[in-house]
Amino acid sequence: MNKHEFAICVDNHGYEVSLEMRKLYEIIVDADGEKHNQIRVIDESGEDYLYPATLFDRITLPPHVMERVFHAQT
Repeated sequence: MNKHEFAICVDNHGYEVSLEMRKLYEIIVDADGEKHNQIRVIDESGEDYLYPATLFDRITLPPHVMERVFHAQT
């Protein structure tokens, strides 16, 4: 079973170049970041960075959608 998590950007104020509104982002687990109310995502640069967690809403994708998302990335 996949342990991948995703979030949708709901606010990109101050990060307009790095984050797109209403876009799906893959979350990279970062326990230290989460202690500081931050979330690590793979942003528009293709790299993972920490952002304020308030910029995102975490979502759970159904298994068939998760499979499609990963096939679309290759």
